[in-house]
Amino acid sequence: MARARVYVTLKKSVFDPQGQTIHDALVSLGYDGVKDVRQGKFFEVELGGLPAEQARQTLEEIARKVLSNPVIESYRVEVEG
Repeated sequence: MARARVYVTLKKSVFDPQGQTIHDALVSLGYDGVKDVRQGKFFEVELGGLPAEQARQTLEEIARKVLSNPVIESYRVEVEG
C-alpha cells in the first residue's frame, strides 16, 4: 500500500489574504521575526496495490486535476512505501 502526502499552496505571485491575516495576528502578538505566512492545504492519501512509481504518477494526476487549481496553486507530492 502506498501512502502519500500532498501539499497545496498558492503560488508566490498570488496574494494570500488568509496568510496575510495570520501574519498580522502573529506580529500583533509580538512575533516580530515572522516575515511571511502562506496558507495551504494538506492531504493524506492511501493507494492500494500500485507499485511506487505508478502510485506517484497517479497522485501527481490527482493533485493536478482534483486537489489543486494549477492556475493559482502549486503542489508537492511525497510518496512512502
